[in-house]
Amino acid sequence: QVHLVESGGGLVQAGGSLRLSCEASGRTFSNYVMGWFRQASGKEREFVAALKWSSGSTYYADSARGRFTISRDNAVNMVYLQMNSLKPEDTAVYYCAAKPWTGAINTEYNYWGQGTQVTVSS
Repeated sequence: QVHLVESGGGLVQAGGSLRLSCEASGRTFSNYVMGWFRQASGKEREFVAALKWSSGSTYYADSARGRFTISRDNAVNMVYLQMNSLKPEDTAVYYCAAKPWTGAINTEYNYWGQGTQVTVSS
């Protein structure tokens, strides 16, 4: 059973940085894609970034590209989301997600973490 646990959220001022972590367990992830999503209050959940575990290839939403970096540590099955130049509109609950690689990077994830709150003050 895949288990994902996020950490690293918090309150930060606009322009600041946070690094979110996702501890993944329950299987090997070599054939998986790992994603980060977010959901702001009153809005639908949206794709932020994804990483294909086997190759390390990364994918970003337009809102994240250039400011956020997704990465992994194979040795400890961790996925990270480094967020720089944060804006108030980045405020949301951020979720880690995983699924077997199918080619699609922003839909149909099977496994989800519980989420971590990120609040960016202006």
